Amino acid sequence: MKGKNTILFFLIVALIAGLAFVAVNGISIGKFSISPVKDDLKLGLDIRGGVSVVYEAKTDETGANLAKTMEQTKQIIGRRINELGLTEPVITLQGEKRLRIELPGVANAQDAINVIGKTAVLEFDLVTGSVAAAEGMDVSEFEHKQLLTGINIKDAYVSKNSYNQPVVAFKLDSVGTDLFAEGTRTASNNGTSRGQIAVVLDGKVISAPGVSKVIADGEAIIEGNFTYDTANNLAMLIRGGALPVQLEEVQTSVIGPTLGLNSFNSAIKAAIYGVILVILFMVIFYRIPGVIASIALTLYATIVVYVMVGLGSTLTLPGIAGIVISLGMAVDANVIIFERLKEEMKVGKSLRASIDGGFHRAMSTIIDSNVTTFIAALILFAFGEGPIKGFAITLMIGIISSMFTAVIVTKSLLRLSLTFTDRKKLYGSRG
Repeated sequence: MKGKNTILFFLIVALIAGLAFVAVNGISIGKFSISPVKDDLKLGLDIRGGVSVVYEAKTDETGANLAKTMEQTKQIIGRRINELGLTEPVITLQGEKRLRIELPGVANAQDAINVIGKTAVLEFDLVTGSVAAAEGMDVSEFEHKQLLTGINIKDAYVSKNSYNQPVVAFKLDSVGTDLFAEGTRTASNNGTSRGQIAVVLDGKVISAPGVSKVIADGEAIIEGNFTYDTANNLAMLIRGGALPVQLEEVQTSVIGPTLGLNSFNSAIKAAIYGVILVILFMVIFYRIPGVIASIALTLYATIVVYVMVGLGSTLTLPGIAGIVISLGMAVDANVIIFERLKEEMKVGKSLRASIDGGFHRAMSTIIDSNVTTFIAALILFAFGEGPIKGFAITLMIGIISSMFTAVIVTKSLLRLSLTFTDRKKLYGSRG
């Protein structure tokens, strides 16, 4: 039995060491490979760099109407930014009429700003007069009747026409399908002639295709002198929807990655030095339990970073603070357990009974402190914005991981360690 426990102890330690090694260095075996965690972690604006933009709404609305308009604008910009594939954008309302947008890791800040800030009022207009619409014309230069707007478009994406040229394909909702079918029926005189429907973006014609048949299935394409990039930008604007208010850019700040990475590296160094000091203290003061706690803390750190990668979380400097705080709570839980263990040994109990009694007595204190902190983190996540949410997420992940490692892993390794020795002095007892 002792031999099995010894083998199991070293298997667990080897597994933890292996996970930590893979997290730091990655692994590659033939076609199978796992990259280091640092390559997969998403970094926030304060670490990775990016751009921060403040917009002001040009509107005379006030009160509840203004608040509703600004919230709508915030949601639409959020959808547009997600279309750009940016990492965890931070969008916050400042005062009554201002929006602050933080975009981490943006390669071309100006392009992103141009796409986000466009009003993008999209219309499909039936040309009713004798003057034909043409690309680049102002909507006031020809007679027209509005058929539908961008709000009726369910999806839009880049496709190719029969000449292998980029086009914007779109699908309409049920209302838009009916309106478009009626519009194409009128334009083509029920399919017997060739009329024209102008696609108008922000008052300018971007495409003016001829219509010779009724389109009743709710799917069509916009043709024009598109490159792939211009077609893709238009598709993104259509999918994102039209802003309910005009925005004026009032402030732009570009954050270079050098400053952020220096801060990140400094934080990592501080965390490493802190962990080393904690491990030394635990080993010197608690001996074998201190060594086991250090092993459990290694597993804790590995779990936290892998969970963050799995959830696609973005690491920010406040997030690092959340990890450090939860690390401190993990250490605190071990200290409480080990102090209870020493008290149990002091009254003459055996090591095994002392371990069980120490964990039992410490459990209520550990659960109370972790649950109250977890509730606070939930509140921060529910009501906070941006970096506050990042701090809350890492704190919650850290609390759950610390509970697992401090209670289950530490207890299991302590029990297995009894196969090596039963000397109480090696477990922190002074008696």
